[in-house]
Amino acid sequence: MPSKIVALWNNFHALAAKLNQPTPPEPLYLLKATTSIAAPGAVIRRPGYYDGKTTYEGELGIVIGKGCSAASADEADDFIFGYTCVNDITANDLLTADPTFAQWARSKGIDGYGPFGPVIATNVDPAELVVRTILNGVERQNYPISDMIFSARELVSRISQDMTLLAGDLICCGTSIGVGVMKETINTVTVAIDGIGELTNEFRP
Repeated sequence: MPSKIVALWNNFHALAAKLNQPTPPEPLYLLKATTSIAAPGAVIRRPGYYDGKTTYEGELGIVIGKGCSAASADEADDFIFGYTCVNDITANDLLTADPTFAQWARSKGIDGYGPFGPVIATNVDPAELVVRTILNGVERQNYPISDMIFSARELVSRISQDMTLLAGDLICCGTSIGVGVMKETINTVTVAIDGIGELTNEFRP
């Protein structure tokens, strides 16, 4: 059970180019509620009050192995326990509902909107990994982790300059091209990373 879930925004060159977003000089991130966690295989339901768009975001997750504060990028591997699959689900219409305040924490922190797993792989090189997201049997995302603006080591280092990372904390590395809306009555989403495994959940309105 992580003490916090850190989720990155605009951390892939390809997506930044598609959205015409500048490359950020430092990581852009938010905190997801730890109560958003869902287990592999869990059925995730949209809140009864919300009938807007909901998107999947297949991502690589970094799991911290021990307390980490102000670490350098060269030291980061000493604090990384391993890597896992993440689906950073987002209630998009909540995010932009108020023009004066982007509701990142609310739109991504809903109960069940943070499934990860099914395993934590400890002997992989993240730069060699590819994330694929399959929605209802159709591949929607297929992108290399090597396209990240800030590498796994850089993320651990830079975030640890701001806040102490504790054992079990989860860093969601951000997503790339192919994010989409889950439109069906029953949506089966699989986030697959060769070398780690497959995270599959159902999402229902």
